[in-house]
Amino acid sequence: MPLNRKQFTILILLALLLVGCGGSAEPNMDVDAVMTASIGTMVASFFGTQTAMYTPPSPTSTATETRFPTPTPFVPLNALPTSTPTWPSGMLLAPTITGTLPTATVNAGALGYGCNNLAFVRDVNVPSGTVVKAEQDFTKTWKVENTGSCKWMFLYHVLFLSGTNFDPIYNNLGKLVEPGSWAEISVVLSAPKKPGTYSANFRFSDGSHMFGATLGITIVVEADQINTSIPSDTIAPTFTSIPNPSNTPIPSDTPTP
Repeated sequence: MPLNRKQFTILILLALLLVGCGGSAEPNMDVDAVMTASIGTMVASFFGTQTAMYTPPSPTSTATETRFPTPTPFVPLNALPTSTPTWPSGMLLAPTITGTLPTATVNAGALGYGCNNLAFVRDVNVPSGTVVKAEQDFTKTWKVENTGSCKWMFLYHVLFLSGTNFDPIYNNLGKLVEPGSWAEISVVLSAPKKPGTYSANFRFSDGSHMFGATLGITIVVEADQINTSIPSDTIAPTFTSIPNPSNTPIPSDTPTP
């Protein structure tokens, strides 16, 4: 570091002072050596003073601080505020049912008893609404399927379940029907005396327990027709006029004197 003018002057004075005091120094000491030592002492003292005056800067951290976001406290769903919609006065919001409503279907498997079960196939005769005469006897026949796991035996027959009692006469099946096979089963019925519409339900039986689908029948008993026509062999009376002769005097209400 170069010396300024003031420092240089002080350095010269110190050198002269050392030379003036040279009488007490050793005779062989070199003046240049003395000057060099003095200058070195002065320079060391100067830089020590500069070092003491220097204040080092405070250390700066180069690490970057990472701040995480503050977590949002959890709020359960049942603690959330609920809002109730308000509607104009007099307005009724009722659901509108459209389309065709589903109808319950019978579980065919639940109709069986043991290994016996039956499914209705179709009406063989006397379809629903057939018109019959009063007290007329007729045979109703259904085609059915053995949907069970065992054979239908000879003595299986139809039994009355509900509705109008048509005084049925039961016929035994009279044959074996294998599982999965179709068969025709019948019952003899008698129509009621009075006109009207009558219905009845039947089920197949093994002689002890009914099983399978319900077998139905509906008939219409017609009314007796009243004959209001005149018989052809009835002769209507005829009236004959009596002739009045011209010479026959006509009586008068007034007496002749």
